[in-house]
Amino acid sequence: MTFITKILLQSGNRPVLDRVVSDIRSMVERKGAELRGPHSDPPERLRVPQYKTLSGDEGRQFRSWEYTVYTRKMEIIGHNEATRRIADMEFPLGIRVEVELEQIQGMGTA
Repeated sequence: MTFITKILLQSGNRPVLDRVVSDIRSMVERKGAELRGPHSDPPERLRVPQYKTLSGDEGRQFRSWEYTVYTRKMEIIGHNEATRRIADMEFPLGIRVEVELEQIQGMGTA
């Protein structure tokens, strides 16, 4: 059975995100694993309203807080040691990490 590890990384701090992606890429290449990505989604601009009161009165607002979220997606094919290393990594504050493990069965296996 082969495992595909899908990694989603998001942050508002692009240089830190790119450094983490570079660290993962280097580690995976040193282990000799197959890596797909990183793939970048377009930056997402988010806007958060800030109210002056707890009632949420639309007329009493501060200027909205705006920020950008950058996303990178990567896939590691079949290398369990590389996946374990990534799971043990300590990521900087402000980096959101999602890891999804998918099991692929070969043809003719039950």
